[in-house]
Amino acid sequence: MEPTTSAEVTARSLADEDSLVGRVALVTGGTRGIGAAISLSLVQRGATVAAGFSSNRGAAVAFRERLQRAGSEASIHQGNVGDPDHCARVVGEVIERHGRLDILVNNAGVTVDRPVSTMTVEDWHKVLRVNLSGAFYMTQPALAHMLERGSGRIINISSVVGETGNIGQANYAASKSGLLGLTKTLAREAAFALEKAGRLDGGGIGLTVNAVTPGLIETEMTAGVPPKVIEKLQATIPLRRMGAPEEVARVVRFLAADASGYITGQVWGVNGGFDM
Repeated sequence: MEPTTSAEVTARSLADEDSLVGRVALVTGGTRGIGAAISLSLVQRGATVAAGFSSNRGAAVAFRERLQRAGSEASIHQGNVGDPDHCARVVGEVIERHGRLDILVNNAGVTVDRPVSTMTVEDWHKVLRVNLSGAFYMTQPALAHMLERGSGRIINISSVVGETGNIGQANYAASKSGLLGLTKTLAREAAFALEKAGRLDGGGIGLTVNAVTPGLIETEMTAGVPPKVIEKLQATIPLRRMGAPEEVARVVRFLAADASGYITGQVWGVNGGFDM
């Protein structure tokens, strides 16, 4: 995202406030589940998407071809978000391949569910390393690039469990709750850094950091949950249903747009009212 005057932002917003033409987005865990829906949604609004994945190269290649058929100059990037060296390499690859990085979506995550009484130290650290530290590892090099450019979007995919807690998910809830504090701190630091550099012009695209907290979403992860458990969970949701990955992606796409430049440090729930 190039620095832009308020008049140009207004004109662009009036023309198509959701347009992401010319923008490059990196989506971690971007080839399956919620991440795939986010990648596709950004492509549909004109973005070039670089989708991160960890292991299944065949599936990642097939998904890249799907993005390319949708009209995107898409790329895929393999790495472990729990490894800071991998994260720095992937961000560098994206910038080298596409010339810029405008949007980072920290979506990759893992679960290792069991009660605290039987949770091992490795169970704890594995989930925190990927879900929370991984977002930090990806954000650090991406933020440096965005600050140099004077604009950008960072969107962290947290979870409603980070706000409510959940039995058997102490590690997951802690990691997702940690993302909320990380989001708010990064939002403040990004604005402070731009102001210090004299690049907070009050009307440009800006450099924003926000979080999205999905609830019970219909993905491969929930496909293995017994139907009776799903029914019980749905009974606790005011809207009485699971969400679709596309419903999460719609909010991410909105936050990624140039016209969302006055929204930062916020938490957007997509959970059917579960947290009320």
